[in-house]
Amino acid sequence: MPGIWKKITFSFASLLNIASVVLTVVALSTEKWVIGRILCQTGADLVNASDPELDKFIGDIYFGLFQGGKIWKCGLGSRRSKIYIFPRLVKKLNGGLHMIIILFLFVAIGFSFVSLAFCIYNARKIPYQSIKGPPGLYLWNFIAGAFGMFGIVCFIAAVNQHRLTERVANFKEDIFRFVVLEEEYDFSFWLCVASTATHGTNFIVVAMSKIHFPKIQTKKPDEPSVTAEDFLY
Repeated sequence: MPGIWKKITFSFASLLNIASVVLTVVALSTEKWVIGRILCQTGADLVNASDPELDKFIGDIYFGLFQGGKIWKCGLGSRRSKIYIFPRLVKKLNGGLHMIIILFLFVAIGFSFVSLAFCIYNARKIPYQSIKGPPGLYLWNFIAGAFGMFGIVCFIAAVNQHRLTERVANFKEDIFRFVVLEEEYDFSFWLCVASTATHGTNFIVVAMSKIHFPKIQTKKPDEPSVTAEDFLY
């Protein structure tokens, strides 16, 4: 049976793996990966709007990996519309890259579960094979963190290099054209970053499990020594 310190560290590592899975699932299911402000360029050009009047043509947009929404203004007040990435919008985007992002995140979730299983095993038993011990935990956490990082990098590339926000904003717009004025990553994106960071923290926790604390030894009282001379007296 592992010692108390190892049980504590591996239990904490298990909690980190659970947190990683929860954060990634929440990030996938929420709609705030990117938020931004969009200008209805067509409406602004029709009335030749100047700076004070541009507020009537500036709306908001937000979206995640599966859905989102936008509030657009083209001079006739605010209008809301829902955005669904699947099944049609993904064809207008870089569909292959978008599917790779989702695939990477699901693979990261899968290896997080593998790491969780090995953490529970190490908290209960002493493994006889190195792959089931700390070396295996390093490997599974590295793979999970790497796939999570790949997904994040691919999403950043989609936003910056493939004009993801502009394509989402202009989907199904035959009359109006929208221009992205501002865009930034929101809490769903940062949840995914935090999920990936937990695997780096797990490296430290697993390394701490190898710390051996010195055993506290109680000093035995000195036993009286009796010699032959003592018996003479």
